[in-house]
Formats: sequence, C-alpha cells, structure tokens
Amino acid sequence: MNEILRERLLRKLEALPDDKAYLVLDYVEFLESKYAERPAGAAPFQKVAETLEDTLRAGRVPVNIIKGTMDAVGKAGKLLERVAAAGKAAVEEAAKKGGGEEKDKVKDKVEEPPPAQ
Repeated sequence: MNEILRERLLRKLEALPDDKAYLVLDYVEFLESKYAERPAGAAPFQKVAETLEDTLRAGRVPVNIIKGTMDAVGKAGKLLERVAAAGKAAVEEAAKKGGGEEKDKVKDKVEEPPPAQ
C-alpha cells in the first residue's frame, strides 16, 4: 500500500466514531480473508490485545468500555515493550562484560604449555 493511500485511510478512520470504526474493521477483515496475498501478522502481545477486543465486542460490551479497556491494554503493552528493551540491553551489556572475561580465560588456557610428562 502506498503512503498516500495509507494516510488517506487513517484520516477517514480517525473521523469516525468508534462504533463505526469497528464496522470498517469487520469489513477490512472480511476483505483480507477473501483477497489478501499474505496474512497480516502481529506481535504476540498485539494478538492477545486483539483477541481481548474481539471477545469484548462479541459479548456486546459497550464501545466506551471497550475503548477504555483497550487504552489501558495499549499502555500496558508499551510498558512491557520498554521493560523488554531494558532487559535486552542489560543482557547485552552483561554479555559484553562477561564475554571479555571468558575470552581471557580461554586465551590463558590456550597459551599455557602442556604439562611435562
């Protein structure tokens, strides 16, 4: 999809109330099931959030409740992303520090002459 079309669609969607935007989502998912060349992938947390949203919609929960719930889930998702990024950075930093020590130990073992017999 080109950027102009994407922006146009987003602009039109943002002008709709949430209950009408869900109708658009239903139609897009229908079109995807019929015509998509490849399935639209989502991150694992995003899939969980979408399943929750679909479950709330199927249960006929009012749109304003769904919106509030999904806003909270979105904030939780962003927090989890930051925690995961911090954890990844910590592991990489530890690997850099620990990796240097391990390399020195291996180097020492390689340079040691074999024991005399």
